[in-house]
Amino acid sequence: MMSVAFLGIGWFLADYIRGQGKQVDTGSTMPLSQAIPPQHDTSPTNLQAAWADFKAVVGEENISTTDDDLTSHAGSEWSSYPSLPGDRPFAVIKPGSTEDVSKIMKICHKRRIPVTAYSGGTSLEGHFAATRGGICIDFSRMDKIFKLNKEDLDVVVQPAVGWESLNEELAEQQLFFPPDPGPGAMIGGMIGTGCSGTNAYRYGTMKDWVLSLTVVMADGTVVKTKQRPRKSSAGYDLTRTFIGSEGTLGLVTEAVLKVTPLPQNTRVAVCTFPTIRTAADCVFSVVGAGVPIAAIEILDDVQMRCINDSGTTRRSWQEVPTLFFKFSGTPTAVKEHISMVQGLAKRSGSKTFEFAKNKEEGDELWSARKEALWSVMAKKRDASDHVWTTDVAVPISRLADIIGETKDDISKSGLVGSIVGHVGDGNFHAIILYNDAEHDVADRVVHRMVKRAIEMEGTATGEHGVGIVKRDYLPHEIGQEAVDLMRKMKQAFDPLCLLNCDKIVRVQQPKPGEVQEW
Repeated sequence: MMSVAFLGIGWFLADYIRGQGKQVDTGSTMPLSQAIPPQHDTSPTNLQAAWADFKAVVGEENISTTDDDLTSHAGSEWSSYPSLPGDRPFAVIKPGSTEDVSKIMKICHKRRIPVTAYSGGTSLEGHFAATRGGICIDFSRMDKIFKLNKEDLDVVVQPAVGWESLNEELAEQQLFFPPDPGPGAMIGGMIGTGCSGTNAYRYGTMKDWVLSLTVVMADGTVVKTKQRPRKSSAGYDLTRTFIGSEGTLGLVTEAVLKVTPLPQNTRVAVCTFPTIRTAADCVFSVVGAGVPIAAIEILDDVQMRCINDSGTTRRSWQEVPTLFFKFSGTPTAVKEHISMVQGLAKRSGSKTFEFAKNKEEGDELWSARKEALWSVMAKKRDASDHVWTTDVAVPISRLADIIGETKDDISKSGLVGSIVGHVGDGNFHAIILYNDAEHDVADRVVHRMVKRAIEMEGTATGEHGVGIVKRDYLPHEIGQEAVDLMRKMKQAFDPLCLLNCDKIVRVQQPKPGEVQEW
């Protein structure tokens, strides 16, 4: 009996020591009701004292507190999140190495200063709005391609390497890196949002092209997630844990990316349709037939009209729903695949089918797809106009339904809005123009679009990420328990909630009326 008593006392003392006299949280998830709001210190005295610490790490020339820099590092004119006056950092700091970032985070951890990360600044859902003030870590100085392992088909890069410049370098070795989001996007942000782009149908998304990451944690600890082999079953998949985490779990300072041989023969075809539904039906037919296409993109009649009006391409386009196809492979295979798609398109009701005769024509045809966002932005009536770019994805069998219903909804709203999409994998975007007085109308259109996608067993975001704008849709999409698990992960990785606070999951209760009714 005596030994049992001592054993019980031992367990009690161990539990007391582990919990430091407090009740230990043994739950596997963290409901929002149990979350403790972050306690940051953004007082002027603390920030001024930290400024001297930051200066010792990166030098005064790499710290900015100018009004223009603070504003540009809090939001953008193409973001769907309208930054509030307080959503600005105290300072923008530009580290030059992983060691610099580690030292900066140690300072922030000690002083409880919140941090947002910034690379290309092309994200759309409020990802880098400094909702808690603090500092912004701008990775623009960390833009080096460290090493190309050509025989192993991988490359080691820093976060501010742009995908376009990377592909320019790789092309000299007849290689390329497939993920291709909007112009200006950089590797750090692409990892953060788990992006994809027009090549996703053939090559997959960003998570399929990252082998390993070097990450600085909230307390300054440096972690390398994996070595360079193409596969590994060594423990938890930390690499994919950070992909899509939007800088909320750690700061990526280096990445090992897979690359692949550059296609030797690529052709582009453009096909027009009488309605958006017939165009979407054609996509379903092509995908169902298993034709190995590199990319399938859709642009509706509004988008084609915007491209014509903007004059951003050298030719004039028919202002009707249009599919853009990209084929790659051997000349014989490409010819066969074009013939197959042409037949499927005709059976779906296509009006025209044009294919490029050479690379220059192909680049010209494909340029229309890449000008989508900018051509809609060019339609702004005055400075009070804004553009709301959003995306969803659904199972391919529901693509025609959701595109048709969303296009009808935009038309009824009275707003100018186009449909653009990477439709080969069921992902499409709406680009909506609105002014301040029309914000609520645009908001309701987007809300209905997202609700529609989730009810079709789809997702609130195919490739843009969650940020602030999409976070309250997650419980409807994946369930409250899964969101509570994410919140628990956030707490485990970043107990002080220093890293990109308020993104992906809420860390404190919303204000009345802040969350839209489902």
